Order: sequence, then C-alpha cells, then structure tokens
Amino acid sequence: MLYAVFMSSVLPPFPQPQEPVDTPQLFEVGLAPEELCLRADAARNRARLLEAAARLIAEHGVAGVTMEAVATAAEVGKGTVFRRFGDRTGLLMALLDHSARQLQADFLGGPPPLGPGAPPVERLRAFGVAVLYRTCEQLDLQLAAQPEPTRRYAHPSMAALRTHVTMLLRQIQPEADCELLAHTLLGYLDPALVHHLTRQRGMPTERLEAGWIDLVARVTRTERPR
Repeated sequence: MLYAVFMSSVLPPFPQPQEPVDTPQLFEVGLAPEELCLRADAARNRARLLEAAARLIAEHGVAGVTMEAVATAAEVGKGTVFRRFGDRTGLLMALLDHSARQLQADFLGGPPPLGPGAPPVERLRAFGVAVLYRTCEQLDLQLAAQPEPTRRYAHPSMAALRTHVTMLLRQIQPEADCELLAHTLLGYLDPALVHHLTRQRGMPTERLEAGWIDLVARVTRTERPR
C-alpha cells in the first residue's frame, strides 16, 4: 500500500515534506499585538474544536459528529462551532484538511514515485493508488463531507488534485486536452464510486488498484508496468 493515513483520536500533525513546500504563516507582518493574540486564540479554538470532532469520529463514527455534539465535547457554545465552520459539511471538510495537506505534501515534495524524481507516468500511477487507499480508509468521512454538487469541483482540495494530474498528463501527452482527461481520471477515484464498488459490489481494493493502473496505461498510451 503506497498511502495509508487515517485519523486517530486526535488530529495528526502536518507532515514535513522532503523538499521545501510553501506553507501559510499564522502571523502576518504588520499586525498589531492585540490582533496577533486574537489570531492565536482563533487558531487554538479551531484546533480544539477539530480535536473534539476527531474524538467523536473515533468513538461513534461520522454519524456522531453533529454541531451540537462537537460544541458539547469542546465545552463551547453551539454558535461558536457554526461561526467557525459554517455548517456540518464545513466542519467535516476541515477534518479532512489535515490528510489532504499530507497527500499534497507527499506528491509535491515526498519521495518518488509519488513525489518528484520519477517519470510522470509512474507518478500518475502512484498518485491514483495513494488517493484510492486514502479514500478507502476515510470513506465514510469523505462521503459525509462532500460539498453539494455545484461546489464540489471548485473546492480547493479538488482543484489541487486536478492541477497535479493535469500537469502530469501534459508531460506525458502534451497534445491531449489534459484538463478534461484529468477530470476523467479523477472520476475513477470519486468516493461515491469507490463506495459503490467496494461496499455495494464487494470488489477488493486490489482490483480497483489494478483497474487504475490499466486506465492510466490506456489514457496515456503507455505500457503497463511488468
């Protein structure tokens, strides 16, 4: 398995990529001291709420994560949770953000073949396997956190995956409409499809992995690995 990360009872730390990756800074130059304190408090409160939500998932599954339950577990008012995340989908998306950042750090600066240093077709194969296993491990959370259809493809995490796949395709098949092909390939990794194939159809993950390798070979007109 190339990629296997799931949430423990507390949120995992951000990964440290092998090559430098720009990360947002909590404090900005020029902020007044009282504004710095407010930002630090907001970051701590957000982390506290996410830790409470992660514990609820570990104890009760995704169904146990409601705005009211998180507020109770974090010992804050329900309005605080709504102000911080907007709605339950926003909260669940924030929970997925840690593993999404780890995946991005891995394909931007991690070891090959997922990270830089391998031929683009090998990186594309490794990318799909990584996303597939991540999806299987977090399937209930990913399904519950999916934005409604008109927001799904515009979400920053989806845009980052699409940009990466498009970049790899342009290195392999520069004459193709790589942006549309990226949408096609990512459709194979959609959590709803993975749920249908693994839980409703009973397909083993290894079959889906082999299907991804075959799909990449056909789309890119390259040889399957031996």
